[in-house]
Amino acid sequence: MQLFELGMVIMSYHKLRVKENDIPKKTLQTRYGHYDFLVMSFGLTNALAVFRDYMNRVLRQYLDMFFIVFTDDIFIYSISEKEHTDHLRIVLQVLKNQQLFAKFSKCEVWLRSMAFLGHIISGKGIEVDPKKTDAVKSCARP
Repeated sequence: MQLFELGMVIMSYHKLRVKENDIPKKTLQTRYGHYDFLVMSFGLTNALAVFRDYMNRVLRQYLDMFFIVFTDDIFIYSISEKEHTDHLRIVLQVLKNQQLFAKFSKCEVWLRSMAFLGHIISGKGIEVDPKKTDAVKSCARP
């Protein structure tokens, strides 16, 4: 048996300060004047890469042991229910300690399989998601 979690972490991007010499590069012109971002703003070119790096550093001691980060998602994987409960508790505690929070409305918990990037991941392995191949299979021959 294998269990999976898929969760989106809502990181307050404003926790990450912009380096002093980079502030002018992130300035917006508005009708009220210039707005300088002193902290990371969602939508900046490298915001997701910075977030992923930050999450990997926060959870480094558990990285690839029972979790991975992909963009703003955390995947937790375990063999047994007991192990899964322990893993989930560890990850949530580390996030709480860093004042990072999971958006539970976007979390899928206690999954036996999950769809991800056009594939189905389960205890049996990784398979192509049939939804992705149905269109090709039903297409008329040229």
